[in-house]
This record gives sequence, structure tokens and C-alpha cells, in this order.
Amino acid sequence: MAVRLLTPEGMFQPVPYHHVSVATGSRHVHVAGQINRDAEANRLAPGDLAGQVSLALRNTARGLAGAGATFADVVRLRFFVTHWDPANMDQFLAGIENVREELGLPDPLPPLSAIGVDYLFEPDVLVEVEAYAVLD
Repeated sequence: MAVRLLTPEGMFQPVPYHHVSVATGSRHVHVAGQINRDAEANRLAPGDLAGQVSLALRNTARGLAGAGATFADVVRLRFFVTHWDPANMDQFLAGIENVREELGLPDPLPPLSAIGVDYLFEPDVLVEVEAYAVLD
């Protein structure tokens, strides 16, 4: 495996992700921001954060698979979440847990950022996910 995830002693815990990833490999895979849309741009989830997180992660998995990667190869995830409030954390994490087994998401997750933004490119999009993976 090209990716090693770790959390060195003394780093803030508990969090549902590792703080550090170390990757070796020559092929880098970048999956652009994925949202709750299908291949024809049809909306797939109502306005709930958990549902949109799950669908965006499924689309991210499709992007990774297209390059021959899986979430085991991911060294970093970045989530952009509209109107972020710490009270939304349970819904956000539920969206991840809903697809963890289906998508083979590591537990803990690779390093990630959840960045609160005012809005994304469409008013009904609540979350967008980017992934960065490294393959041998």
C-alpha cells in the first residue's frame, strides 16, 4: 500500500480521522469537488446534510475507481460545507458512517478538513468533497 495513516503522540484526540498521512508512489490522483448529483446532473438527495455527504462520497469513490484507486489510497479529504455550525457535526458524521462499509472508508479516516463556506455553486448543494490519492 502506498499510503500510511498515523496520528503522532501529542496530537489532538479524539477525532474521527488521522492527522498525518505518508505516501509513496508515482501516480497522484486528484478528484475534484463531488456533490449530490448523478451522471446526468440530477439531484440525488434532499436538503439534508447526511444524505448529501453520503452521495458526495459515493461520487468520490467513482472518481477514484476511474483512476484505479480506492479510499485506501487517499492521503487527504477536503469537505466544503455550507452554513457550517458545530451542531451539524452529528449529521456530517452520520453521512460518512452511512457509507463507510459500502465504500471501504478507513476508520479512522485519512487526514481531512471540513471547511465552512457561505454557499457553493448551486443553492441546494450543502457539501462538496475533494480527494487526493497516491498510487504506486
